[in-house]
Amino acid sequence: MKTLFVSSAIERFLFHCQYEKKLSGYTLSAYALDLRQFRIYISKSKGDLLLGECSTEKIKDYLKFLSFYKPKSIKRKLASVKAFFHYIEMVEDDFCNPMHKLHIRIKLPLVLPSVLSSAEIASIFNFLYQQKHLVFATLPEGKRRHLLRGIAIIELLFGSGIRVSELSTLTNSSVDMETGILRIHGKGNKERIIYICQQSILAALREYKAGQTPCASCSQAPFFTNRYGRRLEPQSIRNIVRKISHQAGLNKRVTPHTFRHTFATSLLEEGVDIKYIQTILGHSSLSTTQIYTHVTNLSQRNILLTHHPRRRIPYS
Repeated sequence: MKTLFVSSAIERFLFHCQYEKKLSGYTLSAYALDLRQFRIYISKSKGDLLLGECSTEKIKDYLKFLSFYKPKSIKRKLASVKAFFHYIEMVEDDFCNPMHKLHIRIKLPLVLPSVLSSAEIASIFNFLYQQKHLVFATLPEGKRRHLLRGIAIIELLFGSGIRVSELSTLTNSSVDMETGILRIHGKGNKERIIYICQQSILAALREYKAGQTPCASCSQAPFFTNRYGRRLEPQSIRNIVRKISHQAGLNKRVTPHTFRHTFATSLLEEGVDIKYIQTILGHSSLSTTQIYTHVTNLSQRNILLTHHPRRRIPYS
């Protein structure tokens, strides 16, 4: 360990994450980016640093450097460093983990998720289906496929609360349009099942797939594809959602995650137990799901403000 450089130790850690823990590509990319930044900062002009030279003081200095980032970013970057040192401690008996002597507490501000109102959801669906009924026949074939794909994406986002990364990696075998079963591979490569029970969603998915080329129908082919027949990337899905919401007349930032928030909040307002919502969303911790209770509290205030019977009773 005395001759092990930080860069080499990071490579070992990333190998462990990829081939032994089999973490997702998104997690691996985040680890690699965060640890590269950490290595460059603590090494400074030396180019590289021996692992034994990583002192608690150097970690404190790095923490000071991170103070310019948002709390959520700081927490993630420190979590990457902590996971790295924990692994080295596990495989190197003589390594003294410099994180053990630090007691870092980062308080994240409560940021309520942005949700769409029923009127805003209706505006988006009205726009899409008006396009389909009024101008679909006049569109070139490529634009017809794009419109059907956009409808299917919006229907599925709002109908299942699926993450954009999960939607991007759906394959034909993941979507059973006969039974309405959606098999999702979420964070940590955990699989969960969501039942699509609304016929409008299934109809949109079937119509979209009916317009695809035969080569896109094999079981392991991506369900949502770009014009080249390749998997639709998360950023492309974000662009589609942003364009549709803008064309529908919404003057707010709308992302795929906005639909996830709206889906969860709507279920909660309909009286669905929060534990069921946790399972549907694929949250490992109930505390993550409980953010939606704050949103419904705001709705409760509006309901009592506008519908409470006391407002009709004259002052005494």
